[in-house]
Amino acid sequence: MKNKITLITGAAGFIGFHTSLNLLKKGKKVIGIDNLNNYYLPRIKKNRLKILSKFNNFKFYKKDITNYKTVEKIFDKTSITTVINLAAQAGVAYSLSNPKKYFLTNSLGFFNICLIAKKYNIKKVLFASSSSVYGDNQNLPVKESYELNPLSYYAITKQNNEQTAKFFSTISKTKYVGLRFFSVYGLYGRPDMIIYKLISSFKQKKIFYLNNFGEHKRDFTHVDDVMKIINRLVNKKLKNNYDIFNICSSKPVSLKKIIQIFKKNKILPRLKLRGFQKGDIKDAYGSNSKINNIIKIRFKNFEKSINEIINFEKKIK
Repeated sequence: MKNKITLITGAAGFIGFHTSLNLLKKGKKVIGIDNLNNYYLPRIKKNRLKILSKFNNFKFYKKDITNYKTVEKIFDKTSITTVINLAAQAGVAYSLSNPKKYFLTNSLGFFNICLIAKKYNIKKVLFASSSSVYGDNQNLPVKESYELNPLSYYAITKQNNEQTAKFFSTISKTKYVGLRFFSVYGLYGRPDMIIYKLISSFKQKKIFYLNNFGEHKRDFTHVDDVMKIINRLVNKKLKNNYDIFNICSSKPVSLKKIIQIFKKNKILPRLKLRGFQKGDIKDAYGSNSKINNIIKIRFKNFEKSINEIINFEKKIK
């Protein structure tokens, strides 16, 4: 067990940071890869890396998974047994105007990871997919067996990742586990997500544009619960060489509800309501019955968790 090494791509990203931190605290050896791009402020990622770098069992490489040879060199000199691929160009709206970036990182980058996993006989690859692959499905909660209907190029790349993984699971000994994340939130979150955009707009006294008049519903899932699931899936003996799981609390919350919680905390920017935005999904609500059949998780209370985030952010100037 001591010699096993987990490689995490996107280690300085939101979920990648928490995944790395969780494993490091358990004494696991972790290698992190991240290109530290400027989709949002690089200093946020660098601050996360400062926390991870305090652990002697952590090694970081500033690399881009679109470059096959540079990533392969890491596998050449280490005994990696598990890969958790969380590197991705995030953001649905951004993919409408910059699809090439999504193709390179999300599609080509993941293809490289699969090639390398096959060459080095990696035991297991966990990879990030997204609830966006379902599209604007009206039959809620969505289940893993439902037909997919991606509405953005971001979602298309995630569906492509699932098909790529399924193919490689048939021509290699590597087991592939896809994780369809539903609105993951928590401390050190991404600034482009609604919770942090509300806080930022309030601090900077800027107008916050509330899409679809706040009628959207999202299946918010705390990053701590996500970590529990990932940690157990890493160690879990799975029957299938390929599988997909919804990672969600199955408790949808409207954006109006979030506004109400912020009002209770006396934090609310000036709001400007606007209609439905291109590429957006009205309601994203998943069933977690499949993952709960093999991993029992008691999900965190949403309002209490939001209060914790607000109190944490109040301390940051």
